[in-house]
Amino acid sequence: MNKTVMYSMVLLAGVFISAVSQVMLKKAAQKKYDSWIKEYVNPLVISAYALFFGTTLLSLIAYKEIPLSLGPILEATSYIYITVFGVLLFKEKINKRKLISLGLIITGIVIYAVFG
Repeated sequence: MNKTVMYSMVLLAGVFISAVSQVMLKKAAQKKYDSWIKEYVNPLVISAYALFFGTTLLSLIAYKEIPLSLGPILEATSYIYITVFGVLLFKEKINKRKLISLGLIITGIVIYAVFG
């Protein structure tokens, strides 16, 4: 496995973890708290922000090797993860507009992968 592929996988892992962090924050936002401070200082929120910090470190590591032009392509996969999490965890509906948008994102990723 060459370095670019390995570091691309590091960036993809970071993007996935970032999506998980977003889900954690949404779950925390759906809860009712006794005070406004507990909305921000609770284990779920603190853990989510710690994960965000970790994903920043993963991005820094990954960008040591991958070209800058590849980064946004890999980071666009977050829209796919978030949509899947939304459907599975939050019972959100996928409408025609979202499907078209996801199709365009996936098409862009494939075009870059093939012709990049």
